[in-house]
Amino acid sequence: MKPKLLIVDDDEEIRTQMKWALTKEYDIVMAGHRLQALEQFQINRPAVVLLDLGLPPNPATPEEGLATLSELLALDKQTKIIIITGQAEKNIALRAVGAGAYDIIGKPADMDELKMLLKRCFYVAHLEREYQQIQQQLNNDTFEGMLGTNERMQSIFDLIRKVAPANAPVLILGESGTGKEMVAKAIHQKSPRKGHPFIAINCSAIPESLMESELFGHEKGSFTGAHQQRKGRIESANGGTLFLDEIGEIPLPIQVKLLRFLQEQRIERVGGREEITVDVRVVSATNANLKKGMQQGTFREDLFYRIAVVQLLLPPLRERGEDISFIAQTFLQRICLEIGKTGLSFSPDALRAIRQHAWPGNVRELQNRVRRSAIMTEGKRITSQDLELVHTESNPVGVTLKVARETLEREMLNQALKKHAGKITAAALELGISRPTFYELMEKLGIQKPDQKD
Repeated sequence: MKPKLLIVDDDEEIRTQMKWALTKEYDIVMAGHRLQALEQFQINRPAVVLLDLGLPPNPATPEEGLATLSELLALDKQTKIIIITGQAEKNIALRAVGAGAYDIIGKPADMDELKMLLKRCFYVAHLEREYQQIQQQLNNDTFEGMLGTNERMQSIFDLIRKVAPANAPVLILGESGTGKEMVAKAIHQKSPRKGHPFIAINCSAIPESLMESELFGHEKGSFTGAHQQRKGRIESANGGTLFLDEIGEIPLPIQVKLLRFLQEQRIERVGGREEITVDVRVVSATNANLKKGMQQGTFREDLFYRIAVVQLLLPPLRERGEDISFIAQTFLQRICLEIGKTGLSFSPDALRAIRQHAWPGNVRELQNRVRRSAIMTEGKRITSQDLELVHTESNPVGVTLKVARETLEREMLNQALKKHAGKITAAALELGISRPTFYELMEKLGIQKPDQKD
């Protein structure tokens, strides 16, 4: 079917000339005044409109045409409206564009120029509507931005709905890259606090010497470099939610102060003497074993029971079945829209490699690999080579899934360490996992720590 084009002009001869010139490419609909234009638009819903500004009852002024422009856009703001008029004064053109016109062309119109302009308009309109449809589909398939259709993830979403309205602290457990911060944001958005701040802090990324000031704030002159009073993250989150990622990295002395805040909802800034009352919900997350930390004396037991009133365990990506392919294809759609590539898809061997890969970096690793492959590939099909995935043959008889997974993980960690000359930070970054997770995997898989430290 040819795309529909609405021509609005009070001159019947001009309308007829344009119809004959453009009827080969477009299904032409015509109107001679504002009410007729609105009626034809509602019936036919054209993506592009050619609009004359000089319409009856006052064709000598642009007011009726500008009113038509405004009413058409009110019916569908995505409509591309090209103003075609003999009133070529600059101020009128600026008014039309300011009111939402896509472009403006003077009478008599050069047909070759007009055809090029129309072609561009219809192309842009098609892309915008396609983008809107994809976004709508993605919104329907997500829960607060999270993807997941399998039973375990649906249970997670149900649990979020249950705990969000309460004020209870939540501890989110899961490997690095499983989406713990997204879960924390979902809890905040589903709670009565959603109109207030969501403040996230990665406890493993802050030096121990700065941790107390970062959380609780400081008074002017309380230490060297404290040139002015500064609110901490807890105070900044007042009325909202504080997300403490990698909470197991908080030093013991600060754990004591954090426990007091959780019990009393009051804080003191570093160097301050005044207690400040705050109303903050705390959501924490970790990929470490806090119970092991309690046994070793690195994490307080009383703090654990304060932050873990509700515990929520996120499954690793490798345990999410067909979700893996679904998430990969959704990421590919989104990334193609971002980078302006169309028609990209995964080859069968890429989908097979995606399903077989152990994904030690979980969803974050998957997203990074899909993004890199979409940017770098020159064809329309993304292969397993584009994804830089390790090929694995079918497991030999007698080898369990656990053994096969550990074998692959060991191979990938050793390759990353070799590539980066033993530098843990660089190797972990390539695999899309945190340093603590990398160390845990090395310990679990019996990989010797390299001599070089970073």
